[in-house]
Amino acid sequence: MNYKSFFLVFLLLLMSFNSFPDKTSSNFISEKTTVDAESKIVAVYHQLDANSFALPSFESFSVALEGFQLLKEKGIVKKNILTLVDFSLASTAKRLWVIDLDQNRVLFQTLVAHGRNTGEDFAKVFSNKAESFQSSLGFYLTAEVYNGKHGLSLKLDGLQKGLNDKARERAVVIHGADYVSESFIKQNKRLGRSQGCPAVPVEMNEKIINAIKDKSCLFIYHPTAKEEIVAKLSA
Repeated sequence: MNYKSFFLVFLLLLMSFNSFPDKTSSNFISEKTTVDAESKIVAVYHQLDANSFALPSFESFSVALEGFQLLKEKGIVKKNILTLVDFSLASTAKRLWVIDLDQNRVLFQTLVAHGRNTGEDFAKVFSNKAESFQSSLGFYLTAEVYNGKHGLSLKLDGLQKGLNDKARERAVVIHGADYVSESFIKQNKRLGRSQGCPAVPVEMNEKIINAIKDKSCLFIYHPTAKEEIVAKLSA
């Protein structure tokens, strides 16, 4: 092999080595961080103690846990309790979960209502506007406990601008309601609906409120708004 040929081969080899991804680059670090975070979420999900309940879907749980962790890191959420509402499910399904993340255990799974203008059996339309009587999606922080017209109730602060930040002025709260029951479903083929509140069964109301009060995270999920929820969370 002459010197020119040898030099050409050497140059090609050098170029190919330089084309390998730089594992110290910000892109590589970012991708690795994302993979690690996703792996941790998968691990938490598979280690959850269902406690005789059904688990939420992985898709809804993964978005909920990612948001919870970010809000906890920011110091907004103070309590390791995550409440997940999956409005992709029918109103006749038990679509609210209260999860203790210290124990990795589901504490409660129960029925929960959506707003009267959000849909019949399935929740389809959502709003952050006053007097819309629709549910609002996204991440909330649990606030004050008080006694109102529905008895013991829990105020909520919406944490995502444009999605649910009007929750307090709309009086979107957790409360018990007699239309959130198996008997109502049996008579009407769907659950009763609220004015936008995530209302729960009367017999579960006090238990749920006592478990999730004091600045815990509540997340209301629907797949149609997944990208917007995640984008607003990261903003």
